[in-house]
Amino acid sequence: MTKRVVLLRHAKAERPARIADFDRPLTARGYADAGAAGAWLAHGGHLPSVVICSPARRTRQTWHGVALAMAEAPAATVGGEAGGGPVVSYEPDVYEGDARELLDLIRKVDPAAGVVLLIGHNPSISGLSRLLDPVSADPDGLRTSGISVHRLAVPEWAELRPSRGPVEAAHTARS
Repeated sequence: MTKRVVLLRHAKAERPARIADFDRPLTARGYADAGAAGAWLAHGGHLPSVVICSPARRTRQTWHGVALAMAEAPAATVGGEAGGGPVVSYEPDVYEGDARELLDLIRKVDPAAGVVLLIGHNPSISGLSRLLDPVSADPDGLRTSGISVHRLAVPEWAELRPSRGPVEAAHTARS
């Protein structure tokens, strides 16, 4: 089984005064873009068996929009893994950590998982994409609702190292 890491930067978020960064909600466009990201992932067959998500409000809301869109995708277009929904974990290191800490989280994933979706923030999410594929990753980084799918050149998550995950597909979901 080919393993893939799908990196998704959270959707467009508000910047209200007197609200902590951690608590920033999505904008109306952000909600629409999260749904568009989920539809793109479903139609491309990139359905996760594991989701690692920042616990920040905007990333949790992004995941919710992505999950709803995946669930609504026509069965004929969905090429993801069979079975129930993905195992979802909300990891503080995705909010606070750097690219190498995100890589460490992925290395701990159950070996049976085929696709991991990591929903996070810049600069770490874009840094992880460049760490996995320094040649083909977008040098400007992922935009809000930006997706980078990396095909792994290792049989086990624990063996994942820098430069071992070439970009297979990329997309920026915009409503």
